[in-house]
Amino acid sequence: MLGIGGSLREGSQSERALQIALAGAAEAGVRTRLISGPELVLPFYDAGVPERDERATRLVEAIREADGLIVVSPGYHGALSGLVKNALDYVEDLREDRRPYLDGRAVGLAAVAYGWQAAVTTLEQLRTITHALRGWATPLGGSINSAETKFDEAGGASDEKSVRTLRLIGRQVAEFAVTRAA
Repeated sequence: MLGIGGSLREGSQSERALQIALAGAAEAGVRTRLISGPELVLPFYDAGVPERDERATRLVEAIREADGLIVVSPGYHGALSGLVKNALDYVEDLREDRRPYLDGRAVGLAAVAYGWQAAVTTLEQLRTITHALRGWATPLGGSINSAETKFDEAGGASDEKSVRTLRLIGRQVAEFAVTRAA
């Protein structure tokens, strides 16, 4: 299970939300891996340039090997972050694979923004991108208003409902991956 997201700020609210979702997947018995923040600082995706730097190659290989993904983006001005969008653009490198794009993979999604409008619109954009990449968005997605919910370093939050939602998203991705593999 691969987690992608967060922001450049260490310990960001969106990265902490991603860690909680990955913990839910781990509780369901799958191995997890996190790629966030500085690891997502990649050259702008260009389909016409076949060469990839080391970080982009690692990201594409991690996605290729993953049976499921969890993507959490901060909401900036009503949209997902450029950092996360650019990382998702690299999925295009999987177009010729045996499993093209995100085909056959569950993708858990959440958005964290300072306000409900940006949290909801960002989640909807993540769902649209997942569908365009042939991924299976989990039934439950998370829209988290960071004006009301604060995540802590210990893997919790001021709102237990947000923690339960994120853990359930992680479990849904894990359960889909395990069922599909069987």
